Amino acid sequence: MARMKRHLLSIIALPLLLAMSPAASAWGVGGHRLVGRLAEGELTPTARRAVQTLLRGEPDPTLAGVSSWADDVRANDPVLGKRSAPWHYVNIHSPACTFDAARDCAGGDCVVGAIQAQAAILADRSQSLQARREALKFVVHFVGDVHQPLHAGHRDDMGGNTVQIRMPTPDGAEVGSNLHVLWDSGLIKLTRLDESAYVARLRALPLAVALPRQALPVEAGPWAAASCAVTMRAGFYPSGPRLAPGYAREWTPIIDQQLRRAGTHLAFVLNAALGR
Repeated sequence: MARMKRHLLSIIALPLLLAMSPAASAWGVGGHRLVGRLAEGELTPTARRAVQTLLRGEPDPTLAGVSSWADDVRANDPVLGKRSAPWHYVNIHSPACTFDAARDCAGGDCVVGAIQAQAAILADRSQSLQARREALKFVVHFVGDVHQPLHAGHRDDMGGNTVQIRMPTPDGAEVGSNLHVLWDSGLIKLTRLDESAYVARLRALPLAVALPRQALPVEAGPWAAASCAVTMRAGFYPSGPRLAPGYAREWTPIIDQQLRRAGTHLAFVLNAALGR
């Protein structure tokens, strides 16, 4: 419980950390938008029409446009923001990254449980339009979150927020930051790709594993376990504050793979919930 509280504090503090880093833009906003745009291209016609109906009236009524709403709600609706804060991550208490719902997500109060619960609300036509709209926005964000490796780790480092680094910036400088911010947005920014070019790059990638069509209830535990496994790979955690010269070159393809999977997984969830 103490560990969960410490990680919760890191999640609440993350916007402040991002604001202090000129290279970061709080899957940051850019990563979540990429996941949304990838998913939009894989929706069934029925699911696409349902999304359009649910998002009608939004400033940007697209999956990309609402993809960071679950972060913004912390400032715009403090009560819902506080209640939903634990839904952005999961602490997997296993060195082997094996997800156990009873141990790691008691009461469904983690990103895995939140994806399942919000997808069920989204699929329930008896729910109000507002409830289903919020559920859609939560699902879009949380499916992105569960594929960010540091949202599903097992180490007691507050999702990488306590791992201080010198983060490289696109202009060749460095800025004091932490490993979480690097993976949220720093490595994505180093590609210097605009959003459309990045989407095209991700769409060209083959999926690393065969992905069966998602059914309800959503089984997101394996996604969290796979993300956790990334953090266990040699070299993921830098040996000191200054990154090895090849860090970005080595790990950006892994980020691309995770984003690619997230987009397809999100489409599977939305098709299952809305495509009937």
